[in-house]
Amino acid sequence: MKTVLITGGSRGIGASAALQCAQRGMGVVLTYNARPDAAQAVVERIQAAGGTAVALQLDVGNSSSFAGFAGQVRESLQTTWNRSTLDGLVNNAGYGMFMPIETVTEEQFDGLFNVHLKGPFFLTQALLPLLADGASIVNLTSATTRVATPGVAHYAAFKGGLEVLTRYMAKEFGPRRIRANAVSPGAIRTELGGGLNDEFEALLASQTALGRVGEPDDVGRVIAGLLSDDLVWVNAQSIEVAGGYLI
Repeated sequence: MKTVLITGGSRGIGASAALQCAQRGMGVVLTYNARPDAAQAVVERIQAAGGTAVALQLDVGNSSSFAGFAGQVRESLQTTWNRSTLDGLVNNAGYGMFMPIETVTEEQFDGLFNVHLKGPFFLTQALLPLLADGASIVNLTSATTRVATPGVAHYAAFKGGLEVLTRYMAKEFGPRRIRANAVSPGAIRTELGGGLNDEFEALLASQTALGRVGEPDDVGRVIAGLLSDDLVWVNAQSIEVAGGYLI
């Protein structure tokens, strides 16, 4: 059985990815920051379908906690699956913030940086000894790295950095046959940045070739595919999952 870890797995795209991986027979470690009830609900859905999952608390913005967290992951792998390694890591946890460049404070900038770029960098570093040879890393970036959308420059800048980091991960971890890819969602119906109101959703749908906004499962299925054995020759890529947004 493959075992994978998904940060921010209590809701949205992360929860979908956890469920999709479990449906493919993978054991899932999912993390949450402040909503243990939401994380446990995802665990229970996986268990009800015959899968296995564990929820662990993690603040991706607090890199000083990563060494201790790695120990918790090691213990959970041994206790739940009698395993000592992970076959996949999904750096998904994050949050959005809409405001023009001139109003972003240094504190807000640092908060986004810690979660969206520094966090994935050092969490991957901390978990690297637990990743099996041949494992798969998936980093969640954003279509805003391709399309300049007013109000998200700070968020997009760090997602762009994570996209570059993905290629370097693929290069440096290649000798261990560890793949690294980025998944770049477009407009998805989640709570990120406060969610979508009807007017904004209609605008985004009108700018998308397939005529709608995405659902979490549209992205979750792609993540699960990259963690499976079906796409083992896909490496160092940024895959936009956006239905043809502004093409």
